[in-house]
Amino acid sequence: MEYLVYTGAALTVLGLVGLIWSIFKVNAARRENLSDEALRARVQAVLPWNLGALGLSALGLGCVVAGVLLG
Repeated sequence: MEYLVYTGAALTVLGLVGLIWSIFKVNAARRENLSDEALRARVQAVLPWNLGALGLSALGLGCVVAGVLLG
């Protein structure tokens, strides 16, 4: 089950990279001093990526836990 741990760790790292990317995108949009509607549109555009990255990270952590428990 060692491969499951390493695969899960890789998924978790990819998810964290996605979360960090979405944080930088939203901060960049906030620094642009956009109107409320434009800022809301930018945040809504990043939201699916943020949720996907969070899900990927959770899936990776689940794989790590399963690999440790089964190994």
